[in-house]
Amino acid sequence: MNLLKLYIAILLAVVVTSCDTRNTETTDRIVIGIAADVQTFNPLFTASVDEGSITELLYLSLVDFRWDEDKSDLQSNPMLAKKWEWSQDSTSITFFLREDVYWNDGKQCNADDILFSFDVYSDPEVQSGWYGTFGTVYTDEENHVEIEKTFDVASHFEFTINFKLGTVPNLYDIVFPIIPKHVYENIERKNLTTSESNFNPVTNGPFTLKKWNRNQTVTLEANPESFLYDKDNIDELVFKVVQNYTSRILQLKKGDIDLMELVKIEDIKEIKSEKELQIVPVVGREYDYAGWNNIDPSAFAEKGKVVPNKFFNSSKVRIALTYAINRQEILEEYFLGYGKIAVTPVSPIFSDLINNDIVPYEYDVAKARRLLKSEGWIDTDNDGVIEKGNEEFSFTMYIPAGNPLRNFASTIIKNNLKAVGIEMNVETLELGKFIDNLFEKKMDAWMAAWYIPIPLEIKTYWYSDL
Repeated sequence: MNLLKLYIAILLAVVVTSCDTRNTETTDRIVIGIAADVQTFNPLFTASVDEGSITELLYLSLVDFRWDEDKSDLQSNPMLAKKWEWSQDSTSITFFLREDVYWNDGKQCNADDILFSFDVYSDPEVQSGWYGTFGTVYTDEENHVEIEKTFDVASHFEFTINFKLGTVPNLYDIVFPIIPKHVYENIERKNLTTSESNFNPVTNGPFTLKKWNRNQTVTLEANPESFLYDKDNIDELVFKVVQNYTSRILQLKKGDIDLMELVKIEDIKEIKSEKELQIVPVVGREYDYAGWNNIDPSAFAEKGKVVPNKFFNSSKVRIALTYAINRQEILEEYFLGYGKIAVTPVSPIFSDLINNDIVPYEYDVAKARRLLKSEGWIDTDNDGVIEKGNEEFSFTMYIPAGNPLRNFASTIIKNNLKAVGIEMNVETLELGKFIDNLFEKKMDAWMAAWYIPIPLEIKTYWYSDL
């Protein structure tokens, strides 16, 4: 389907409300509506977008990356490191740390915390979200960073990272939230996921955890001891858990929350009529797509063999399916003009990388039929379904539960494909099961979405190595 979505964020035109009433003017608190509670405050194990947003406010990294719209790229800025110097041949980088960064229990943050973090993040027993991503530094056979080979420590506030010869290192590969050594060093690695320290965190960021009411609110307060502190900034951020989408909308209208993301397109008109609210479209990095498996899922699951898929192995057939699907109809009827058809997996935010000369395949049923016929798919028995030999072109598309876009789009696609003689059934799976089946290559066809990472790296999704 290849729809590049524009996320719709909603926020107050002027943030002057408390979480209780719009009549009490205050600028020291923002209440953000989120759909689910966090499971951890330890950046080793954060999984959701909301968890990542919260931990980035609690823990500092060596470098701060900020998006530069003019350059359509990330720009690196000092954070824990006040400066850094690459060696002339780029085989090493030396960091010089700030000396005014303290954990909120009073301990000074220094190079010991950096080395410890590299060790823990890459420990196979820990299985952090960063495990397996340290390919540019020295690691053992289990991808565990070899600290002595990788680091040369000059002092508590100066150290050098050595990179493996033959690699192309960059800052993105070595920047992640740093955790306190003195808190975690005496906890068995196998027990880190359940440690109480994950829920009463010792942090060094611009905010600290003030209070956590499970399944209700996460309250962060500005850290006056942080070098990032500014008395004119927000004093308190409240992440309010409102699981039901309709309830979040109602609380936004009442002023119980100040901001929420991912508003449904069909609600925009009504919300625009609320004078206190402002709709802010945000160009996204996500695209929805219809996936056609070009290998046989049964053969791969049973014997690990790569056998051509009887329906989708041919590139001409896959192109025919694109011609057959009216993506513009989905865009206009579901997104109401918010969004555009994706031609490649590169988002428009990467303005210097996207090729605007590439045009999408148009909706053309006649072209679809001709391509399918050229590949031997013909309705020889006149039953409305094309076949090749004794095989009818009939398959199941799987979609994750609870996603109205994919419910809508799969109905359009089903009807579109029927017009070219293809029978498509739709089956809904619970999200966890759907993701398992996706990565285990168990499905012939499915609908999902990808976030394009920053910096741009699409090899993860567009690479032929299984």
